[in-house]
Amino acid sequence: MNNPKSTAQIAGHPIHPMLIPFPVACFVLAFVSDIAFWRTSNEFWASASLWLLGIGLIMAALAAVVGVIDLFGDNRIRNLNDAWLHAGGNVIMVLIQLYNWYSRYTEGTSAIIPTGIVLSFVVVLILLVTGWKGWEMVYRDHVGVADETPVTRS
Repeated sequence: MNNPKSTAQIAGHPIHPMLIPFPVACFVLAFVSDIAFWRTSNEFWASASLWLLGIGLIMAALAAVVGVIDLFGDNRIRNLNDAWLHAGGNVIMVLIQLYNWYSRYTEGTSAIIPTGIVLSFVVVLILLVTGWKGWEMVYRDHVGVADETPVTRS
């Protein structure tokens, strides 16, 4: 039987795994810059966090659209519990970060300590779980893994 296919792909390569490193990096770095702000009170770090959250949310939205296309594009993916845990956890994570970004945008640096830094930490924990679930779909269920044998090039 063939592996579950990624519906959103370019030249046979799934798009979703190409996009997810961007929001992950942005959200982890937002947490790091929150810690730097907490330790230094330098507003550069507060500004960096705000930008990282905004860029991360935009990239997360793109990854989510492609992920939903993949989820509903193959019935075998929809039938995986890990797919729903991955998707649901990421929806919760994005909602937390949306609130985190908005509170910083409207309240400034006062939204970072302690609430913003705690929310950023919670998001990093959620990313660990949802990332684990995403990789389980690839490694255990072979979602988006090519069926054909690679051609050796000389």
